[in-house]
Amino acid sequence: MTRAQLDKRPADVSVMFDNVADRYDLLNDALSLGMDRRWRRVVARAVGARSGQLVLDLAAGTGTSARAFTAAGARCVACDFSLGMLAVGARKPATGLRFVAGDALALPFGDEIFDVVTISFGLRNVADTGQALAELLRVTRRGGRLVVCEFSHLPVRKLNALYERYLSTALPAVARRLSGNAAAYDYLAESIKAWPAQHELAGKIAGAGWSGVSWRNLTLGVVALHEARRPR
Repeated sequence: MTRAQLDKRPADVSVMFDNVADRYDLLNDALSLGMDRRWRRVVARAVGARSGQLVLDLAAGTGTSARAFTAAGARCVACDFSLGMLAVGARKPATGLRFVAGDALALPFGDEIFDVVTISFGLRNVADTGQALAELLRVTRRGGRLVVCEFSHLPVRKLNALYERYLSTALPAVARRLSGNAAAYDYLAESIKAWPAQHELAGKIAGAGWSGVSWRNLTLGVVALHEARRPR
């Protein structure tokens, strides 16, 4: 089955996610032991979507996170370059939610139109992190906010080593039983281990032009939430 490599060629990443689209949300729930639902609630609180706002949910997949933003009264664009993911999400329409196909490196939107931009568990999958962050800055209004939720690293070295062993062995084994594309979860493990640490990602966000960058760990650092603003 198709899987992406760490060079993250867009066509490979897109096809890989197309192949797991139908069971993607179920697998996430199982492999994270339900923690993904808590992480998404934290993201929803950080985004703080309000009536009248326009939110971009990039790498939105099936729109699971995006629905929480529209439930708060905001309008949301769920953008992803996996047509399979978007097709699954579009089967469950929601008021104020629009699905749009797009590449994080060349977003199909004008300048300064979104109040909040957010990406959960997707920044790690783009070929050029800096360019994606710059594109998010471009489409955000002055004073608007960025919320990034991404897998990260445990600050205690021994615990992180155990976690990476889980990623390399247990996670693909469970995925092999539940999914028709276990190779995609081999990629997941590899991409998490190769991803920069929390402070390094904060530096990349600042380097793309965002200000007031902050981050906090969730679940001991398995996931980190980064927030920033576009300067006025």
